[in-house]
Amino acid sequence: MIKSQSDSWEQISKRIRDRVSSDGFDRWFSGVRIAAISNDTVTLCVPNPIHQFFIESNYLPIVKESVQATLPTVTQVEFTSSNEVEIAPRPSAPTQKAPREKAPATLAGAMNPRNTFEAFVVGSNNEFAHSAALAVAKSPATTYNPLFIYGVSGLGKTHLLHAIGHHVQATNKSAKIVYLSSEQFTNEFIDAIQHGTLVKFRKKYRQADVLLIDDIQFFAGKERSQEEFFHTFNTLLDGRNQVVLTCDRPACEIKSLEPRLVSRFECGLTVELQPPQMETRLAILRKKALDWKVRLDESVLSFLAQKILTNVRRLEGALMRVATYASLAGESVTVDKVEHLLRDLIREEASRQVSIDAIQKAVADQFDVRLADMTSRRRPASIAFPRQVAMYLSRSLTKGSLVEIGEAFGGRDHTTVMHADRKIRQLMAERRSIYNQVTELTNRIKQQAQK
Repeated sequence: MIKSQSDSWEQISKRIRDRVSSDGFDRWFSGVRIAAISNDTVTLCVPNPIHQFFIESNYLPIVKESVQATLPTVTQVEFTSSNEVEIAPRPSAPTQKAPREKAPATLAGAMNPRNTFEAFVVGSNNEFAHSAALAVAKSPATTYNPLFIYGVSGLGKTHLLHAIGHHVQATNKSAKIVYLSSEQFTNEFIDAIQHGTLVKFRKKYRQADVLLIDDIQFFAGKERSQEEFFHTFNTLLDGRNQVVLTCDRPACEIKSLEPRLVSRFECGLTVELQPPQMETRLAILRKKALDWKVRLDESVLSFLAQKILTNVRRLEGALMRVATYASLAGESVTVDKVEHLLRDLIREEASRQVSIDAIQKAVADQFDVRLADMTSRRRPASIAFPRQVAMYLSRSLTKGSLVEIGEAFGGRDHTTVMHADRKIRQLMAERRSIYNQVTELTNRIKQQAQK
């Protein structure tokens, strides 16, 4: 029989140690202990918010499984920082705490509690997607159904999925919310076939009030899974239940995906997440530093925002590395120190950036014009429009200044670049065909840069 909190943590930590690397355990769990055990909840005390964030982001399922294996009555794991609570002895008898209202099993262990709308930093790159997701969360199946969110990895697609789930759950406790990846759907479908439990499988997904499916690109090439999801999708939409999908590209660009599924995915609203601009990246860093209670000089945050451009996940990872160093070393960090600390990441990031030359070539290929026309003085509409598109993309996908971009397009004035940028933005807002064309081209260029 486990007699104390220290005994409990000794057994829990042994299970964790068996499932993580020795370095990972020493770095993130050596300072952890149990702060309290009350009814169905265990509260773990961590050294600081950085540890809490990292454990929740990377090890939470392992922690929960280890806790439940040691303390079978515990269903919830919470965290607190060592400077926030005094460690109390385990009560000898259960406290008279009101029973915890448990979340549906469909949410337990699947949704990151930190991924809320409040924690999502909105910028020009994601405001449309954020607004659409919030509208869906407030009125499921009445606004945009299905909602299809796409963008390259690390821009916040999963965050928005979780935010929708949390918001719906907060406003409707009885709502059945199901969140999973397309890969999980496929694996469960195969398992249901093998064990003769298809009826149970279909009931689980076709009776959901809100179905949140991540990374649907992995349905590609899986014909039976596509067939099953096709019928699940239709059942939900016919029943006026909400479906939200994420993908790393537009549905029409997913190879080996049945046309009928593509048409279903495109029948609602499709929104794109783009890499954050400088201002948004800096806002993200400031918010994360505040959440983690880490004090970093503004010059350090600006340096990170200038160097890490491709996605939010890499940006947060860079900040985590810097914050961890500052915490463990017990000293402030300078820009020079950060540059040395992140030299591998900065070097890789630089190699992944989109160049103006690459944009000009991609646009020339797309519109079937000569590459030389990008820099020529010729002005027929068949050349001027592609050139303006290339200027717009250079403005949105590179760090080049207006002057630098103008020089790359045959020594044009910076006002010409500004005019091209405004014109393409206006045309994209007015004409859906141009919006789709430029968006697909943007996605293709970014994917090429990451290869």
